[in-house]
Amino acid sequence: MKDKYIDLLLKRCLKLKKSSVLFINYDKVIKKFVKKVVMKANEMGIKDIYLDEVDSTLIHDFLKDASLSAIKKNKMFDNSVWDEYAKKDACFLMLESEIPHLMDDIDDEKIGLVAKIRRETKPLYRDRQMKGEIGWCIAAVPNLKWAEKIFSEDAKPLDKFWKVLAKLCFFSEKDPIAYWDNYLETLKNRQKKLNALKITKLHLKNSLGTDLEITLPKDGLWQSIASDKWIVNIPSYEIFTSPDYRYTNGIVYSSRPLIYNGKVIEDFSVEFKDGKVINYKAKKGKNVLKEIIESDKMSCYLGEVALVDYNSPISNTNKVFETTLIDENASCHLALGSAFPDCVKNGNNLSKDELNEIGLNTSSNHVDFMIGTKDLLVEAETSNGTVVIMKNGNLVI
Repeated sequence: MKDKYIDLLLKRCLKLKKSSVLFINYDKVIKKFVKKVVMKANEMGIKDIYLDEVDSTLIHDFLKDASLSAIKKNKMFDNSVWDEYAKKDACFLMLESEIPHLMDDIDDEKIGLVAKIRRETKPLYRDRQMKGEIGWCIAAVPNLKWAEKIFSEDAKPLDKFWKVLAKLCFFSEKDPIAYWDNYLETLKNRQKKLNALKITKLHLKNSLGTDLEITLPKDGLWQSIASDKWIVNIPSYEIFTSPDYRYTNGIVYSSRPLIYNGKVIEDFSVEFKDGKVINYKAKKGKNVLKEIIESDKMSCYLGEVALVDYNSPISNTNKVFETTLIDENASCHLALGSAFPDCVKNGNNLSKDELNEIGLNTSSNHVDFMIGTKDLLVEAETSNGTVVIMKNGNLVI
C-alpha cells in the first residue's frame, strides 16, 4: 500500500522524470518512509535529491526557553535553501506528519515568529509556487503518535490510519493513477459549470451564524487541482477561486479546529468590513489567530474561497485529523492572506501591484480555515440573477 502511495506521489502528483530535481521536506518522525521515497526516486533515475529534514521535538525544546532574538538568529528556521532549489526548477514534495499538541506549551508569539521567518526566507519559492511555475505536492504521512490521537479507539491505530488515508487519497484503488485522472475530469466539469455562471458575488449562510458576502473580481476564474499538470494537494476535493479582497462583508464562523504550526485554534469567528478583518473571537487560540491576521499588512484580507461538499470522504469519517491538509477537504473553507494569480484571467502575467489593483490580495501568508457545515447555503449573484450553488452543504450544480 505504501509503495502504491509513493508511486502516486512521484509519478502522478509530481510527474517526475529521470532529469528531475527533487526536494523533500519532512519531519524526522517519518524518516523510514522518506528512505522508501528516495529509493523509489533513485529507481526512476532521479539522482539530485535534497532532504530537508525537520525535527519538531528538537524545535520544541529550543523554543521553550529561547528568546525572540535567539529565534531570529537561529539558522534552523532559515528556508533560503528552498529558493536555491526553486531556481533549479526542482519539484517539491512536502510530507506532513503531525505530532499532536507538541507545541501547546510554546508561547504564541514565538510560533508566529517562526512561521514568519520560514515564509520570508523563501520568497522566490512562494512566488513560483503561487504562479504554478514549479511542481509541488503536499501529502500526509501517518506516524504512531498522530495515529494514537486520531484513532485512539483502535487496537492498531497506525495501521488504521494508513487504511483510512488510502481511501481518502484513492491509493487503495487497483490503479490509483488512472483513478485520479478520472476523478480530475469530474472536478474539471464542476469547475467549467461554475465559470460558465460568471459569478460576481457569493452569499454564505448557516446556523452557526455565518452571514458573509464575498465579491469576486472581474474576469475571475474557478480552479481546482485539475487545472494543474501536478496534483498539488492530496487529498483534494475542492473547487476554489480568489475574491476581490476589498469587498468582503459580514461574519463567518469556523466549523473545525485550525492547527497552525502545532497550535490549536477552536470555535472562532472572523468579521469583515470592506474586505478587512475588523473583529475576531476564539474560545481557544485567540492569540495564534491574532498572529495570523497580523502577520503582515495584507494578511487581514481574504485570498481564497473554496467549495467542498460536506458529503466528502473526509467529512464522512467523522474525524478531525488536526492538519489543514486533510481537514480543509472535509468542508468549504476560506483563506486569509495571499490570493492565487491564476484565479483571474491572465493573472500569472501580472505584477503584484497590478494584481492588487484588480482586487487580488498579495501577502506573505496564506492560511486556510474551515467553515463548511451540513446546512451551509451558498447563493451566487450572476448576470442572470441569483442562483443557489450549494444547499445543505453540498454543491447542487
